[in-house]
Amino acid sequence: MKSLLLSTVMLTGLAGFAAAETELSFYTGIQTAPHGSIDGDDDGADFDFDVEWEGRSGEAPPYYGFRYTRWQDENWGWGVELNHAKVYADDDTLDDNGFDNLELTDGLNLLTVNGMYRWQNEASRWTPYVGAGAGFAIPHVDVKIGDNRTFGYQLTGLAVVAMAGVSYDINDTWAVFGEYKGSFSSNTAELDGGGELSTDIITNAVNLGVTYKW
Repeated sequence: MKSLLLSTVMLTGLAGFAAAETELSFYTGIQTAPHGSIDGDDDGADFDFDVEWEGRSGEAPPYYGFRYTRWQDENWGWGVELNHAKVYADDDTLDDNGFDNLELTDGLNLLTVNGMYRWQNEASRWTPYVGAGAGFAIPHVDVKIGDNRTFGYQLTGLAVVAMAGVSYDINDTWAVFGEYKGSFSSNTAELDGGGELSTDIITNAVNLGVTYKW
């Protein structure tokens, strides 16, 4: 009886696993960032100023993202996402504050765990959805002040994301989608030669992408 019960539980679990829908999505788009502020210190010298951020989505390295989503039922799902956003301080900000480089451009790299909700309609190929997530910012920090340059990946702080969009099923395997995606990250980077730099960054993006489902 115990063996029969255990087998029934295992089969039920496997059936539920097989019934769940899995998606792997890739997207690119146009990403911007509103102005923000910078504070910190470099080799004992404090700084505190406003910064005009630029997204430059089409320049190398380009803006893009990957998203894994596991739909647990018709409406609810969860997933993991890497968003390769980026920000550059504009030339006036650099010149006015004595920086040669100030950018997070081989990715602001927001790694998040997301919760997703969708509205499915069997009579339509269109599926609206929303989602939100939390995780960490792991940017490639490129900061140069005089002879001191910081250049490399760092874990800089917490990040949150939100998205809303609609997907269109081409067939049972492939879909395309468009969405708005926003993010907030709180970043504190250590500077080579001593000191640190802190900034909160907001990004806004319009994404277009493709999804593979199985």
